[in-house]
Amino acid sequence: MLSIPRTVARLVAAPLLAIGLLAGCTPSEPVFKSTDITGAEYGKRFALTDHNGQARTLADFKGKVVTIFFGYTQCPDVCPTALSGMSAVMEALGPDADRVQVIFVTVDPERDTPELLAEYVPLFDKRFLGMYGPADKIAEIAKDFRVFYRKSGDVDGHYTIDHSAGTYAFGPDGRLRLYMKHAEDPQVMAADIKALLAGK
Repeated sequence: MLSIPRTVARLVAAPLLAIGLLAGCTPSEPVFKSTDITGAEYGKRFALTDHNGQARTLADFKGKVVTIFFGYTQCPDVCPTALSGMSAVMEALGPDADRVQVIFVTVDPERDTPELLAEYVPLFDKRFLGMYGPADKIAEIAKDFRVFYRKSGDVDGHYTIDHSAGTYAFGPDGRLRLYMKHAEDPQVMAADIKALLAGK
């Protein structure tokens, strides 16, 4: 029987061991397709009124995944696209949709009355909630979420609002978890929300 010198055996074994260690260190596939922002402290001071006139904080929705989007009812494209996308997400979630609360926060409190929000937001899904409050409170909460918005082309009260367009998702435990980019594939968003509902 051929005997392999110890020195040769060590030289052969070393690369094999290194390959094994590298294989063990290969990062696993990320759980989420959206941007994981777990640990961010946004939303701690979230306190607004929903379009039914009820004061709300995020604690009211404990046990549900909560998504928050900042926009306004007279938005010509971005906001209806975002809300339509969330409607498709709810459809993709099936029965799990009842464990999700979609929130639309107006950045146009001058024009977005509770009545207008109550008429507009549920058009996309009757479970969606529009949120409003005094202009200074909206500004405070938007700043907390690093959301940018400003009036553009104001002529005699006719204006548009430039604003950030992403969606934030909180897990059932109330922690902020994800940032979902605007116009993301609803199937991707639904998969991420299902992962949150599963405790990921």
